[in-house]
Amino acid sequence: MTYIRYGFWAVVAVCMIAVGLANRTMTELSAMPKVLADALGLSPTIELPLFVLLFLGVGLGLLIGFLWEWIREYKERVASRAKDRELAALRREIASLKDEKHEGHDEVLALLDKAS
Repeated sequence: MTYIRYGFWAVVAVCMIAVGLANRTMTELSAMPKVLADALGLSPTIELPLFVLLFLGVGLGLLIGFLWEWIREYKERVASRAKDRELAALRREIASLKDEKHEGHDEVLALLDKAS
């Protein structure tokens, strides 16, 4: 199983290197359209290799997707915590009822009954 995992990541690394080598031309990234930037007198631009922009876009998309999914699963996490609290309370109640059942009886028999 470990070899499969390493093999998968090796294939991903080779693909990323191939994409990086094929897209290494410098690309200008502008924060605003040219007309609006000229009208405001601002021109926030940066030049980066195209593969950097591609990888940043994929990374940002993954981050947004993970955040979206984490927010979407909020109700399930709340319900799970409520069930865990209820289960813990029921286990405590069962333990206290077992102790009450064997009150005044032989301690050895109570311990044996508790173990089973």
